[in-house]
Amino acid sequence: MRIMKLVIACAVAAGTVPVIAQVQTNVPEVVAGAKPAAVEHIKVHGTALEGNLEGDAVDRDVIVFLPPSYKKEGKRRYPVVYALHGYSIGAEQWTHEIHVPQTIEGAFAKGSQEMIVVLPDSKTIYNGSMYSSSATTGDFEKFVWHDVVGYIDAHYRTIAKRESRGLVGHSMGGYGASRIGMKHPEVFGALYIMSPCCMSPMTGGGPGPAEQAKERAIAGEKKAAAAKSPADLAAQSPGFGAAQYATAAAWAPNPKNPPLFFDLPTKDGVPQPEIAAKYAANAPLAFVDQYIGNLKQYRAISMDVGDQDGLRVDATKLHTILDNYGVANSFEIYPGTHVSAVADRFQNHVLPFFSKNLCFAASCK
Repeated sequence: MRIMKLVIACAVAAGTVPVIAQVQTNVPEVVAGAKPAAVEHIKVHGTALEGNLEGDAVDRDVIVFLPPSYKKEGKRRYPVVYALHGYSIGAEQWTHEIHVPQTIEGAFAKGSQEMIVVLPDSKTIYNGSMYSSSATTGDFEKFVWHDVVGYIDAHYRTIAKRESRGLVGHSMGGYGASRIGMKHPEVFGALYIMSPCCMSPMTGGGPGPAEQAKERAIAGEKKAAAAKSPADLAAQSPGFGAAQYATAAAWAPNPKNPPLFFDLPTKDGVPQPEIAAKYAANAPLAFVDQYIGNLKQYRAISMDVGDQDGLRVDATKLHTILDNYGVANSFEIYPGTHVSAVADRFQNHVLPFFSKNLCFAASCK
């Protein structure tokens, strides 16, 4: 295996001090005889993002990977897999993390059926949309399931039916895949959730001793109070330092609270119950019971997480809930950290899963 070093971390709770560490991502060897996929960089207009209060881009970068046979077989139509990136990275950085197109080409060369793979960019001014619906950020949930899917079906030779669409995401993208997947089985037919973040209801203080958590929360409040605009706050909060503001913008929007247009979950370091309730309402482990009927409509659901990833605890809880309700799903805890195996998983597990569980003919059901 070749090694690619990345600086990645998972910062998910408002008020949490993110831990950023250098980790190793294992990249599969190039598969002999693999045929090249075509890469297209496009812009998709997000109707669902129009009028967002923090000024995030409405025309979004989207990267499309077309299978080797796409240009040669002009009448052939293909299933589509939509792959959602994590916090702090956009679509371009996501390509390096999962090492595409090499891993896509490798999956096809190893026997997966050819499909189109689409990477939409949902990075915001605070480095992540949480794939949520918010007046402050815009409706990134609808942007994915409606705007991007509609554009791809209109401009590429897709099999435009739910049975031929797959949704996958990692970390924040895993959260997005679970959230969007639970709500929109009429759009997607198979679901793969990778190391999902943000499954449990969050509190404002973050981890660690109570006094330290309170100090961090107060520091975050002061920085927000002094900011003159979202851009000003973002400039003072590089990288994962903006995570607490990304979650507030996504889950506690407030159009009457300029200039940032969100409410933080603490006041003077003390958690605010009404804001905490909004955060909880956006936690999949809190709302999954409402969508069991939707989840049972999927042709297949799979989830995985590394054994050295702290997110494995909540991922296991989600798997257990699905099992308790009789929702068919597969679940694997594999050797690895949060990102160490993501490229290997994408080539050797994610794409083979969709190859097996999507419809590859317009007539199939």
